[in-house]
Amino acid sequence: MSEQSTFTASLLKWFVTHGRELPWRGIDDPYGIWVSEIILQQTRIEQGRDYWHRFMERFPTVEALAAASEDEVLRQWQGLGYYSRARNMHAAARQIVDQGAFPSTFDGLRALKGVGDYTAAAVASMAFGVPVAAVDGNVYRVLARHYGIDQPINTTAGKRTFWLMAQELVPEREASAFNQAMMDFGAIWCTPRSPRCIDCPVAETCVALRTGRVAQLPVKEKKVKVQQRRFSYVYIRHGGMVALRRRPAGDIWQGLWEPLMVEAAPLPDLGCPLTLVASGVKHVLTHRVLYADFYLAEPDVRPALPPDYCWIAEDEVINYARPRLVVKLTDLLSTASR
Repeated sequence: MSEQSTFTASLLKWFVTHGRELPWRGIDDPYGIWVSEIILQQTRIEQGRDYWHRFMERFPTVEALAAASEDEVLRQWQGLGYYSRARNMHAAARQIVDQGAFPSTFDGLRALKGVGDYTAAAVASMAFGVPVAAVDGNVYRVLARHYGIDQPINTTAGKRTFWLMAQELVPEREASAFNQAMMDFGAIWCTPRSPRCIDCPVAETCVALRTGRVAQLPVKEKKVKVQQRRFSYVYIRHGGMVALRRRPAGDIWQGLWEPLMVEAAPLPDLGCPLTLVASGVKHVLTHRVLYADFYLAEPDVRPALPPDYCWIAEDEVINYARPRLVVKLTDLLSTASR
């Protein structure tokens, strides 16, 4: 048996005993598997499980998702971040309904809005048994360590190298189990910190363990510089109504709702005092760190607002999809009002 075959067999054997029990495993519904993969790009398994259950309850079929409004979809996605992925999933659902069936090939899945190589491979292998490698961060780490590869995983050449290697390892008839085994092995055994090398099923052939480079692999090129931004939010309350706007295209949180916001500009004159509720609340995004101040304004007369803001009943605000930072700030307002 070749080294590749031994590695694959060892991982499959490990998976039988140690694989995670997840609600989207063991189902033959490509829609449910697809939804799980999109959600898990955003969050950890523990949180993702709850989102998946709620999402599948609200949109049990791809037809239900396609028929929903964008606001409904964003509301269910609220808190996961990267809202463009929710919008892409919504658009892809409509593509699928238009096509008349869920795509069953890698290329067909890859053609859906917002679906990349990893997601297409994961759904193709898990739902349809297509022998194609699904390579995520866990798989990069396992392969880099086991084969001692120091090529950066966040470069085009590096991604190609690792995908080709993973593809050689995928067994023709057990692609689903193997891809899931690799993901789980990286997530709970060959972890970024404190991996379980002492009882690793492939320790004897692991180059990183033999050469003392477990902590150094995988390799990444230097990250993009993180940008800092400062927002000031003004929560305007008048007569049981609050002022909100839907964020426009071309920036973070497109399509989500927020109170009056200014960035790098003076606070507006609303004809009443502004009460500072919170200052310098930190919120971290990929390549961005946001700091937000939050003010409450309760004018006696409804003030004029920029044209993209509208008045919404305060008890209806919860039904509008908002960025997690805005939810956090409005929760602080509720606490301060008690």
